[in-house]
Amino acid sequence: MNAPTVARVEGVPFRLPLTSALAWGAHSALNAAEHVLVRVILSDGTVGLAEATPRPTIYGETTASVLGILAHLEAGLRGLEITDTAALERVRGSVTNNHTARGALDMALHDARARARGGTLFDTLLGPNTRVRVSFILGIAAPDEMLTEARRVVEAGVRCLKVKVGREHERDLRVIRALREEFGNEVLLYADSNETLTPESAPAALDAMREAGLMYVEEPLPARNLRARAALHAQGRLPVVADDSCFTPADLDRELDFDTFDVLNVKTARNGFTDGLNMLRAAAAHGKRGMVGSQASTGLGTLHAALLSTQAEVTEPCELSFVLKLQADLLNAPIEFRDGWLDVTGLRDHRIDPARLERYRL
Repeated sequence: MNAPTVARVEGVPFRLPLTSALAWGAHSALNAAEHVLVRVILSDGTVGLAEATPRPTIYGETTASVLGILAHLEAGLRGLEITDTAALERVRGSVTNNHTARGALDMALHDARARARGGTLFDTLLGPNTRVRVSFILGIAAPDEMLTEARRVVEAGVRCLKVKVGREHERDLRVIRALREEFGNEVLLYADSNETLTPESAPAALDAMREAGLMYVEEPLPARNLRARAALHAQGRLPVVADDSCFTPADLDRELDFDTFDVLNVKTARNGFTDGLNMLRAAAAHGKRGMVGSQASTGLGTLHAALLSTQAEVTEPCELSFVLKLQADLLNAPIEFRDGWLDVTGLRDHRIDPARLERYRL
């Protein structure tokens, strides 16, 4: 009996309000989660779902471009058996860039394949580490606002904060010291510079971050400054997390060749499951640690990121708590955290609520 084939690919834009804006880097900010629900519908009626997170300032994608690339790829996917992963990958790889559209499509195809076999992604992707330490992305804001938000998420069960820095170094250090004074060693801290430092300022900045008790810093220098990043990493001042410099498997190959980082941050929102798994394994083979990040994903994207986070190659806290920054979500039940951890097996029955989707779709 032949496997079901891809019949249609659809995108449903939706908008979820945030509790407050998320600001990062030199000037970027997010005021609402305006994302796209990606549907892969098979010939037998099976539906696979995923969330695309357009980020114009990071990947150059918009809601319109995500919908456009899904329509473009649908023609090549239509009629392919859902089990023919090689053929499906050829079509998905027939365009470059469009990271979140292609990442979401990959995850929706994985979901449809698992469901066509009578199971779910939990049957095909759940790894050995089913309890995952979580982190929260603490965006740039007034110091008192950042401290208030930190208290709220710690009360909600988070015990690791990824602190966005880079607009004013001394102010960043004051915030970090205030967080350390507030939480002591109960809460782990690391920084995300989003490429805002310079080769001249970075050494002293990393020394100050280390002295303030941070675990590591994400992308301190611009991704284009490859040799400067390699030289900074070689100094060993503070472990470096690779994110913006490792969008794709090809990017990762280059970074491994130049030895620019210590921890790889893979994001299902841009890498999907296929590339995400391969990148984590390649990094681990070179002695690098792994984490799974969030592109400010809502509930469905968080569920998918959580599944990747259970893999053996993931060793660090993962960005699975952005849902705490949402005023509402599309899932039928909240994602809950306890003492810094997420029990991923407890998410088996979480799914999109049709009534919520209807309310928040655009």
